[in-house]
Amino acid sequence: MGKVTVGKPVPDFEIPGTGDKKFRLADFNGKTVVLFFYPKDNTPGCTREGQDFRDLYPEFAGAGAEIFGISRDSLRSHENFKAKFDFPFELLSDADETACKLFDVLKEKIMYGRKVLGIERSTFVVGPDGTLFREWRKVRVNGHVEEVLEAVREI
Repeated sequence: MGKVTVGKPVPDFEIPGTGDKKFRLADFNGKTVVLFFYPKDNTPGCTREGQDFRDLYPEFAGAGAEIFGISRDSLRSHENFKAKFDFPFELLSDADETACKLFDVLKEKIMYGRKVLGIERSTFVVGPDGTLFREWRKVRVNGHVEEVLEAVREI
């Protein structure tokens, strides 16, 4: 499976999500899909990013967009994270790194003096036609969700 490219169709993929749901990209044909990849549940930046998406969720829904958060955390961790912060969207568990590899978000990082492979905070907007409309890599949380919302409104 190749990597995603802006303006090209995003290959279909399936991964488990909260609420005992299976996420398949193809199930959202005709809808705008926002996929935000984040490193880890219950960490400061990831919590803030999730809260920002939560707080602007009505605007995203009004623009016809579905939001999904993706990390390598377990479904149990995701269920707790989602409940703790009252996220109105599902979180997807990519433990086998299917989506992470497809979207090329796994990067080498230095953590506590050791090299580790982790998720580089990234967001992708898939248009209703299934093509990648926009991408953000090496995301900084401040103001990011507002920028994604502006892009969704352009579709």
